[in-house]
Amino acid sequence: MTFTRRLMMAVAVTALCGFAAEAKADLKFGVAAEPYPPFTSKDASGTWVGWEVDLMNAVCAQMKEKCELVEVAWDGIIPALTAKQIDVIWSSMSITPERKQTIDFTKMYYNTPTVIIGAKNGDTDITPEHLKGKTIGVQVSTIHQKYVEKYFGADSTIKTYQTQDEANNDLAAGRLDYVQADGSALDTYLKTDQGAACCELKGAVPEDPEILGEGVGGGVRKEDTELKAKLDTAIDALAKSGEINKITEKYPELVGKMILPQ
Repeated sequence: MTFTRRLMMAVAVTALCGFAAEAKADLKFGVAAEPYPPFTSKDASGTWVGWEVDLMNAVCAQMKEKCELVEVAWDGIIPALTAKQIDVIWSSMSITPERKQTIDFTKMYYNTPTVIIGAKNGDTDITPEHLKGKTIGVQVSTIHQKYVEKYFGADSTIKTYQTQDEANNDLAAGRLDYVQADGSALDTYLKTDQGAACCELKGAVPEDPEILGEGVGGGVRKEDTELKAKLDTAIDALAKSGEINKITEKYPELVGKMILPQ
């Protein structure tokens, strides 16, 4: 092999390596692998879409960063962050005192009430006394699991699911009496054919900030103070410019039902 040919090959390899480095995402945003519409879900082509995906894209554009969305099992998403498999949790994770012991959070980028739904029968009493002997479904490792265990666990049966869809399906099939989750997510479910046929909103549960938290934020490692500051600045800028409101207007089911940063 001539020196010239070797030189040309070396230049080509260097160029390819440079392209790969350039194409590599600066930040990896972790999202729970299961659908959580209208915040995160896959379209027919397998592309992640939703309100939270749109906000992620806007935040990354504001920071001028290349970002990649990475699927992670919900119950392993905090370990994935601390193990540096992802850089940010961006998956409707509520900011709670317990989670703050392990990770830090950005500013709140949305908040919604926590609600309970059940079979269509007109009964909207969701006091612990009234739900005695009933079975309540929740997604595992969520604030909702902790809440129902605290307030309903003494007299009701609590059943946990890996995904919200599984809990909703069991409610529709009559294997559960109630489901508790985020109000926006359950409102979206109640507007599906299955949800509209089977179920109704029973009401919002009383607030408990120690469990339900301060709203949803992006989870970051405690040592990543510079990244947290950049994310906070981007969220502030998008709120003040009205961009977060514009994103929300694309999802009519969310308009007027969310507390957004100002």
